[in-house]
Amino acid sequence: MHIAELDGIKLYYRLDGDPNGAPIVFANSLGTDLRLWDKVVERLPKGLRIIRYDKRGHGLSSCPTGPYSMGALIRDTERLLDMLEVKDAMFVGLSIGGMIAQGLAVKRLDLVRAMVLSNTAAKIGQPTMWQDRIEAVREGGIEALADATMERWFSRDFQSDSEIDLWRNMLTRQPAEGYTACAAAIAGTDFYTPTSGLRLPTLGIAGSEDGATPPDLVRETVDLVPASQFALIRRAGHLPCVEKPDEYAEILTRFLHETGHIEATDG
Repeated sequence: MHIAELDGIKLYYRLDGDPNGAPIVFANSLGTDLRLWDKVVERLPKGLRIIRYDKRGHGLSSCPTGPYSMGALIRDTERLLDMLEVKDAMFVGLSIGGMIAQGLAVKRLDLVRAMVLSNTAAKIGQPTMWQDRIEAVREGGIEALADATMERWFSRDFQSDSEIDLWRNMLTRQPAEGYTACAAAIAGTDFYTPTSGLRLPTLGIAGSEDGATPPDLVRETVDLVPASQFALIRRAGHLPCVEKPDEYAEILTRFLHETGHIEATDG
């Protein structure tokens, strides 16, 4: 088990792949831990140094009292990558992880060579919406939001899959304080202006049935970055890396090759 101690915050992180390979960093969504990426990681090509972590308030990482700022979440990631001596990584962020990707790229372009903005946006929802969710969790725990969250996270097809129970469990077992504190960070974030100033290879990924960050919202954000790309995964919700891992990994692998992050090989 890897624990990074960063100025009073302990972040759990996991390393896979080639220790000397090209770095690729994954940041997961609100209410999930780094296992979100399990199905994608095992489908990626060799030659990558794969870095995953639980953001503060989630998984096995510390859960300080909230609310958190997006700046604090970005700073945690920055310190982790500096500790691991990472440079020029491809950063794959989903939902709040995609917001962290945008903020980190603006702050430390030496850390981020290219970014994948998956099921995310420069601004997600309105502050009043997030405040309503925060109050619901404070009154009834994350369980109060669980059913509605599953509907946003997954497509109609996946709703009848028994695996959905595992993801519901993952959500409800996150610390309520961490969930509400990160929700506050999302509520206070609007990256339209800083993201529009970025100039780096960027890929957007959306699920056609995403009830949290609809495809048009994802595309609007990705289009802020010149020469960006966009991919739509059909019959998938907010977590296409879970529902459609083959397609997700194929899209990601193609982008890795196109950006020269890894070299294409025959066969």
